[in-house]
Amino acid sequence: MIKRLRKRFIRIAMLSVTVVMVLLAVLVNAVNFASTDSDLTKTLDMICENQGTIPEHALLGGGRKGFPESGGAMPGKKMEKSQGPFNQETPYATRYFCLFYDGDGILNRADLDHIAAITGEDTGGYLETALKHGTGYGYTSGYKYCVIKQGEDRYMAVFLDCYQELRSVRVVAASSLLAVIICVILVYILVVFFSGKAIDPVVQSAERQKQFITDAGHELKTPITVIATCLKVLEMETGKQKWIDKAAAQTEKLKDLVNSLVMLSRMDEEELPLKPELFAVSDAVAETAESFVDFARSRGHELELEIAPDIRYCGDEYAIRQLVSVLLDNAIKYASENTPIRISLEKTRKGIIIRTVNTCEKLDPEGLDRLFDRFYRADPSRSEGTGGFGIGLSIARSIAEGHKGSVKAKCIGENEIEFTAELK
Repeated sequence: MIKRLRKRFIRIAMLSVTVVMVLLAVLVNAVNFASTDSDLTKTLDMICENQGTIPEHALLGGGRKGFPESGGAMPGKKMEKSQGPFNQETPYATRYFCLFYDGDGILNRADLDHIAAITGEDTGGYLETALKHGTGYGYTSGYKYCVIKQGEDRYMAVFLDCYQELRSVRVVAASSLLAVIICVILVYILVVFFSGKAIDPVVQSAERQKQFITDAGHELKTPITVIATCLKVLEMETGKQKWIDKAAAQTEKLKDLVNSLVMLSRMDEEELPLKPELFAVSDAVAETAESFVDFARSRGHELELEIAPDIRYCGDEYAIRQLVSVLLDNAIKYASENTPIRISLEKTRKGIIIRTVNTCEKLDPEGLDRLFDRFYRADPSRSEGTGGFGIGLSIARSIAEGHKGSVKAKCIGENEIEFTAELK
């Protein structure tokens, strides 16, 4: 139980940290790309509004985005300070080219004075890109471009070199991803190292609880044995009496409860008291099921066996026999009157599956997992009639988990319940 608790703590902690780190990296990269894209868009807007050029002087005035309404430069005024992505070096540091064409896709003029990587022979491919895209913004081969309509059947496409900007975005993305991986690894190491201290109070509480159950069990065994012996002696002296029989039955019931609690406590230990060995599980399940045939008939149920023959399995034979007993005992006690009970065994690629099916009163599907809680009964009014303690299925779950498997319950229709024990 402690190992499972520690692993669950580590999983939850790592999942939380990983999600936060990934979201932080995504947010940082999204903001970085949005900022870069915004700056490129502003630069393209400047070039388009100035008919394919970048003014050397500050554009101060009431025009759109800081440009004069006429779209031209305001002479005699130099940029006093940087404005957004622009400064006095922007006209000399920005690399771009412009294509002017008509609606038929005929190139009228190409302005390649502000770039060295593009020649007249390369303009055809970029013109085709602009024609396919139409007006608006886009990216292609390390360029961000903007296509605008200048007049009647006249268009201009501006291609802005953004290789370095996009490279910076990719570098930040790769760096943030690497940082996330390194941080997650470091957090994992720290969480594993400190997880023992984090759950130490829970461990101590669980250890005290198990020790209490074990000690109480040993202390109760002696008085229970004495009471049972005294009742037998009293019966020999006075003869059979119903009061003695009732006391003896309750004493035996108390003895079974103590044994079950001690077993559950042992099942919760780090090293389960299981002795795995290869054995004929088909024979073990069949023999255990056959021992319940008369008990089932006395309750008005026919036991139907569907056990695959000649299956061998490596596990604790005694524990698996007990698992089958718990499932059958539970099915017989809670099955509807005069209905059959099926038990099956089948081999899987990873292990075996033991399954019981019986009809019962309508259950809440959302509460099926609680059937495996200790001392839980779906129908408390039937607790006296069944004679159980409500811990049998808890023992079954512990046995299954000890074999690296699980036990699950599910409703089949409205009035049938199926318990499936999958052992690996």
